[in-house]
Amino acid sequence: MASKKTSSRKPLLGGAAMLLTALAFFLFLPGLNTASKATRLTVHKKMGARAIIDELYRSRSITSKWPALVTITIIPRVHRVKPGRYTIPPRMSNFMLMYYLHTHPQDEVRVTLPEGIDLRKTARILSRKLDLDSAEFMMATADRNLLLKKGITAKNAEGYLLPGTYDFAWASTPEEAVGFLVGRFRHFYTDSLKQVTAQRGLNETALLTLASIVEAETPLDQEKNLVASVYLNRLKKNMRLQADPTVQYALGGAARRLYYKDLAAGSPYNTYRHNGLPPGPICNPGAASILAVLNPANSNFLYFVATGKGGHYFAESLTEHNANIKKYKLTLSNTGH
Repeated sequence: MASKKTSSRKPLLGGAAMLLTALAFFLFLPGLNTASKATRLTVHKKMGARAIIDELYRSRSITSKWPALVTITIIPRVHRVKPGRYTIPPRMSNFMLMYYLHTHPQDEVRVTLPEGIDLRKTARILSRKLDLDSAEFMMATADRNLLLKKGITAKNAEGYLLPGTYDFAWASTPEEAVGFLVGRFRHFYTDSLKQVTAQRGLNETALLTLASIVEAETPLDQEKNLVASVYLNRLKKNMRLQADPTVQYALGGAARRLYYKDLAAGSPYNTYRHNGLPPGPICNPGAASILAVLNPANSNFLYFVATGKGGHYFAESLTEHNANIKKYKLTLSNTGH
């Protein structure tokens, strides 16, 4: 009897071995269900495993959905995939495909944030390039806990998002993006620069506020230290800064030509009506503008006006300044503006 029972189990054991062999073949054979060339996959926030597999099928990364579903059922750990954009190598096994997505870093996106843009323009650029909502980014820039964690006592992160070209993870959260950009400023703003700031009689907010005005006044790095000297000289003499960009910021909306009535805007950012610096930065200044405030030109200039050719005329007296205004108007008339 014993011999009969033993012989009756052999087919069962053999069948199990065959099943395991087929399963291993099915899970681990390269190229069985995956594309023969590299493909791309986009995983949005809150996408579940089945939605990701649907996307793999739509992007032709896999030829059939059920093998991938079986894979994540047998090995559930690999179904956890972070949001992002992935480049998937060709001819992977079902298991290696899911393991790759589970462990591989997502693609990065190179984003350029120009000098002098404010928070809203920064939000628009990032929302176009990343899987990020601009409104949520704006909320993150005013998040008290995040700001305090980054050492910012101002009401928002205006001025602290150092412009530049950076690589972001495509699925960066608003908090991660804000934290990264503030971190770039913190890296730039070294202890030696902090010492110079104190020697100039400025604090961090005042430095960034004045640098943001310099940034908004001129795109030319070679004259930023002259513009900085004008405003520092005016501050020393208790003269109002009368900086047009602060009025633009007070008015909000797109930049436009200013009229005399605009100079009466009641905002505390309007430096035509209020002495001293405005309450905070009006944009995010670049490194050159920050350094210009810390190393201004040694000048007695109190005024400047556009040349009409890209730069500015500088003057020490109102008489000289009025003469420069006439030169500017003459240039405009000669060019048909």
